[in-house]
Amino acid sequence: MSPQNISSPTVDGIPVIADADVVVIGAGPGGFAAALRARREGCSVVIVEKFDMPGGVHTSGLQGAANAGVGGIHSELMARFDREGCLYTADEKSLPDWAGNPLSHYDYYLPPGSAFQRTSFNPDGAGNVMLRMLDEAGVQALYGAAFVDVVMVAEGDGRRITHAIVETVEGRRAVAGRLFVEGTGTAEVVARAGAPFVRGGGRQPETVAHDGQSRPVPGGLLWIMGGIDFARTAAYQKTADDPRLERLIARARATGDIPPELYRPRLADKGVYGDHYIGHPTVDMSPIQGPGTFILWQNVPYEWALHMDDDAEHASRAKRELRRLIDAEAQFLRKYVPGFENAFIAHVGRYVGVRDGRHPLGEYVFSMDDAREERRFADAVTRPMTKTFFWDAYAKYSFEVPYRCFLPREVNNLLLTGASLSFTFETIFMVMRNFPWCTQTGEVAGLAAARCIREGVGPKQLAWTEPLF
Repeated sequence: MSPQNISSPTVDGIPVIADADVVVIGAGPGGFAAALRARREGCSVVIVEKFDMPGGVHTSGLQGAANAGVGGIHSELMARFDREGCLYTADEKSLPDWAGNPLSHYDYYLPPGSAFQRTSFNPDGAGNVMLRMLDEAGVQALYGAAFVDVVMVAEGDGRRITHAIVETVEGRRAVAGRLFVEGTGTAEVVARAGAPFVRGGGRQPETVAHDGQSRPVPGGLLWIMGGIDFARTAAYQKTADDPRLERLIARARATGDIPPELYRPRLADKGVYGDHYIGHPTVDMSPIQGPGTFILWQNVPYEWALHMDDDAEHASRAKRELRRLIDAEAQFLRKYVPGFENAFIAHVGRYVGVRDGRHPLGEYVFSMDDAREERRFADAVTRPMTKTFFWDAYAKYSFEVPYRCFLPREVNNLLLTGASLSFTFETIFMVMRNFPWCTQTGEVAGLAAARCIREGVGPKQLAWTEPLF
């Protein structure tokens, strides 16, 4: 059944432009997979996306890191990227001085000169592929539609969403649905629905000196430079014995060519949570798209404690300041660093990625104790997974995630995905918010929604008894 286009009905005076079994808010990996799975299960589906393509931070935000397929839609997606020419792989032959290089975002820890493979996908090309996949499945996608609010009614001891309100080029419009999926990545739907959540941020682990502040792991703006001759950069690092470019950075800082926020030192303590993003002491880059092209990270200074997901002033400051820092870094690289003389800014992400936003309180909140005690759950959505927990001194635990983490409290017909799952601050960052996992959680939510529609029950009445992955 395809979504119906409706021109006459209104809700609260707002025209209703579509009506579907499942309405997905946000087309990042979680929302994308939820919409695709629900549609393939026979549901009518509308997906709302504020940018011009699916993929979220991985496409519009330029992240572009490819992973081995983990099953289901994620494996299908990686294979499709490969088949359609979106993937680029760098190795020790194309970048002989990359492994173990301190400028490398991902591969700095490898033994220098060792074999490696770093695969990325072209963000814009990948976004096109994802867009076509939704079209091929018959998902009705509303691009350039910013989620604004929800309309709700009382239902039993809770409430039910009847419509999502979005802002389009025609003005404010409404989308009606029976079930809704939270795919914003920052729990915007949860917040507008008035469901409980914990604000992003938290303290560092006990191994880190505490200054009494609770800060989010800072967000970042990714950007791409082309025209880089990295062989010349590596030759300089060796001949000048300046692997981190510290001499060049010091020279540029002395002449006023870089601001103090650029190349900030990392926190000095051990076990720092989010260490790679909290400090930024040197160039931070990774190959992407093709030879001579690299993606670079520019992160919000940790000490600013910006809550970009729920504070408009913070969000504006981040956009303004990170653009300023990108401009300063590009000028520094071209002026001071061998190999960057002919480099140019090829692309800047469409938005600043939020690494630590609202944490919804679900019917179950996954905590560090769940990971440490390796708890098992009758409603697990996956078989036991082994992952590294950055907050807990990079310890590895084998654990399961219960379906109840997908169910926000107080709202009866909303399913969570990805970075908006019911997880604590300590457990979600860099463990449960990567591309593969977000895609898997979206597929779980999409399948759950379809089962609910078929059985005529709400997500909280659905019996989830078998892992999907």
